[in-house]
Amino acid sequence: MSFKPNIGILNALIRITIGLTVLSCASAKLVKRPWRESYLLLVIMGAMKVAEGIVKYCPLTDLYQCGQERINGQNEENSEMVPHNPT
Repeated sequence: MSFKPNIGILNALIRITIGLTVLSCASAKLVKRPWRESYLLLVIMGAMKVAEGIVKYCPLTDLYQCGQERINGQNEENSEMVPHNPT
């Protein structure tokens, strides 16, 4: 299983910027209130966005593209099975 980049450079830069912003804000809040689990979740999500931007691969985008390919493949198969009646 090989992972190819599936997002562009601009999308990657936006993900890195937003990920670092969320990561820094959430980690600052986590220092003040370490018992809040929601801040830890935000730290993890921010770090994930930074990683997606660095490697230029988004698993959700890949999942969406695979689903679209399957839908298009099923539509082509169904259109071939339906007899065409030119009138």
